[in-house]
Amino acid sequence: MEKLKKLYNKFFNEEPKEMIPLTGSGSNRQYFRILSKDEHINSVIGVIGTSQEENRAFYNLCVAFATRKLPVPMVYGIDEDGMRYLQQDLGDTSLFDMLKEGRCKGGEYDDSEKMLISLVMTELPRLQMEMASPSVYNLCYPLKKMDNNSIMFDLNYFKYCFLKLKDIEFNELKLQNDFESLAKDLLEVKEYGFQYRDFQARNVMMFESKPFYIDFQGGRCGPVHYDLASFLWQASSKFSDSLREEMVDVYLDSLNLFVKVDKNDFKANLNRFVLFRTLQVLGAYGFRGLWERKQHFIDSIPSAISNLKDIIEKGACEKYGYLKEIALKIVETEYSSNQKQNNSLAKQLILNDTSYCNKTEKPLVVRIFSFSYKKGIPDDESGNGGGYVFDCRSTHNPGRYEQYKKLTGLDQPVIDFLEQDGEIVSFLDNVYKLADFHVNRFMERGFTNLMFAFGCTGGQHRSVYSAQHLAEHINKKFGVEVHICHREQNINQTLPEISKSI
Repeated sequence: MEKLKKLYNKFFNEEPKEMIPLTGSGSNRQYFRILSKDEHINSVIGVIGTSQEENRAFYNLCVAFATRKLPVPMVYGIDEDGMRYLQQDLGDTSLFDMLKEGRCKGGEYDDSEKMLISLVMTELPRLQMEMASPSVYNLCYPLKKMDNNSIMFDLNYFKYCFLKLKDIEFNELKLQNDFESLAKDLLEVKEYGFQYRDFQARNVMMFESKPFYIDFQGGRCGPVHYDLASFLWQASSKFSDSLREEMVDVYLDSLNLFVKVDKNDFKANLNRFVLFRTLQVLGAYGFRGLWERKQHFIDSIPSAISNLKDIIEKGACEKYGYLKEIALKIVETEYSSNQKQNNSLAKQLILNDTSYCNKTEKPLVVRIFSFSYKKGIPDDESGNGGGYVFDCRSTHNPGRYEQYKKLTGLDQPVIDFLEQDGEIVSFLDNVYKLADFHVNRFMERGFTNLMFAFGCTGGQHRSVYSAQHLAEHINKKFGVEVHICHREQNINQTLPEISKSI
């Protein structure tokens, strides 16, 4: 960190007033917002990386983008050893943040949100084509061009980090043959350009009402379809098929200004890239979720499998018979698992509990609170007493940092901070285990009320995040009605009972 201060001093001729640690990256890079002592001088972002080659790739690609007047952050300087650099501060608001309302409505995006998505789809071909030159590809790291080895790496990631961890049996040789056929087809498409690689809404920053693009250090020469698949089939974005089709046409109209393409042929190849990207994502979710036991990634698996189901139905797997068989097995396993989970609790009531007939027919209702310890623990209005009170104050507090002070645990920048820090995720993993057992047992015994409460210093960030996530977890897993009260935020919400057939 001292070396980063010296780098700032070298380029701005002053000592920084303050260096505020930031989150926002899935890598091991450290980010700091560096404030000047002169209030009229804009803050900058200082980065401490772990890979000299990756840092230099980002820095040099930034310069190449800027030379072409493409909207990326300016870079001010890089250390001699390549381990630290300074870049423009684009603020904290990403396109992902701007699309929050549409996601919360299950993918029902309004006209203003669609306009933002359309703008980005129009600009993507410009990024891909204006950066498409040997001089740019020579800057790329670790590869200059997408090749068979890189595709097979991602497909094997899916095989070993998802299929193996999900205990899905497969014939190694048959699956490998289909992987090789898919890789061959992916590389034979005609439309090549600068492949951004991690093109998603979180990597589009909204600065001065315009989109700016970040995190392209893994870019390389490759089929442009990959970036389109990455963006429109991002599992968390919940884009509808109709919106995807509309945005693919917007993208192709823009791409045709640079290179003439056959729309039908492009869309057929796009389906293969969606298949490839979905398998790659499942591999990542498998490793982060099933292996590292991070609940956020476990919860993301069903959305990715839903994408897999959709792309199978569009015929993306028809040429790869055994891969289709395995993909269908994944979908069927997920469906069977959900059905078994949904049915088991009701069956246990009938088959395992002889006193069931004497119990009330009223369903269990779970009430979950967030609160500030300064204002006391919430009362149990059911009259039963008991329940759980969890203290979140052992975890990293976003409220210590100025940019989060006016936000809550429901806001995406705070969510990103907490999840990337990881302490709250581990904390909730333990809460989920305890809560699952208790909800299950209360349903077996016919109880009608259960209370959970999460407290932190101000009842604004960690407790709100924890209460909301436990509520959604219980509602999704058990189908029971959940009442949420973020007391200090004066927010009340009900997650309705989900009817389940036996």
